[in-house]
Amino acid sequence: MNAPALRGGALALLAAALFGISTPLVQSFGAGLGPFTTAALLYAGAAVIGALLRRPIEREARLMASDTPRLLAVAAFGAVVGPAALAWGLQRTSGTGASLMLTLEALFTAVLAWLLYRETMDRRVWAAMVLLLIGGATLVLDQGRFGGTQLAGLIAVLLATAAWGADNTLSRALAERDPGQVVMAKAALGATATAIAACLFGEPLPRLSAGLALLAVGATGYGLSLRFYLLAQREFGAARTGSVFAFAPFIGALVAFGLGDRSASWMMAGGGVLMLAGVLVHLLERHQHEHMHQAMQHEHAHTHDDGHHNHEHEVMPVESHSHSHRHQPARHSHAHVPDAHHTHDHH
Repeated sequence: MNAPALRGGALALLAAALFGISTPLVQSFGAGLGPFTTAALLYAGAAVIGALLRRPIEREARLMASDTPRLLAVAAFGAVVGPAALAWGLQRTSGTGASLMLTLEALFTAVLAWLLYRETMDRRVWAAMVLLLIGGATLVLDQGRFGGTQLAGLIAVLLATAAWGADNTLSRALAERDPGQVVMAKAALGATATAIAACLFGEPLPRLSAGLALLAVGATGYGLSLRFYLLAQREFGAARTGSVFAFAPFIGALVAFGLGDRSASWMMAGGGVLMLAGVLVHLLERHQHEHMHQAMQHEHAHTHDDGHHNHEHEVMPVESHSHSHRHQPARHSHAHVPDAHHTHDHH
């Protein structure tokens, strides 16, 4: 596997671990709270982390006015609909089942990345998506055995995965911006919108201990996790980041089990195995062929040892830096992933 894929995979796995641990914690600390109150606290914590981790302008590209429509859409899907639907669903279904259902976020992300960005989807990737879909259907059938409330909770979690899939795909274009600034802006928008909704719906105020706990969970499971996710997208594209991130639900299911959730059944375990197989099949993909780079000018953090940045500096920087730069046309062959420099068509 090539270096960007290794770096991207490690960053996505770290994001997955932080988010996976957060899911059963949200279920525990958010008990008795409204879904919008829970979402507001989570993203308030994430906004603080984003503000603290902003980098100097010479190291990372800034958000621009032209990013505003996309940022608003990302905040609406990822910081309002997604967390509110998850919080509502977690209060009505098992933590283990909800955690495993979140694996379908990878399915929505990959399909949307294929539709919107034409990211490559070969037979191995399609096989992975089918395994994920069958596994998710198995979970729905399993929870349906316990009545309408359990099933409604799981459907709400499914809605959250669809919202986050849209968020992941739309945020790909923001992956070249300063991740700290993106996290701060998205989280602040989400926290404000959900806090207003919580007031409009008359949701109760949280206890101090629960409020502080959800702020901490939001800072790590949503703020830091999103930062690492954006950096992973920068390295190897939206679909593959989503696939590695699909390990988060399995981490969440293990944490839920450790916290005493014993709702798992053989049917749920079978669905989880199918989903895990789908993730592994996707990760084993290797994509290499001769390809053409068109002339392009853009701005993002980069180094000069990756084979794609050979422009000149009066004094060559030795570490990652950001400025507007131009790529000359080039043709070569190497293992690659659909990052910002590999958006060529496949026939």
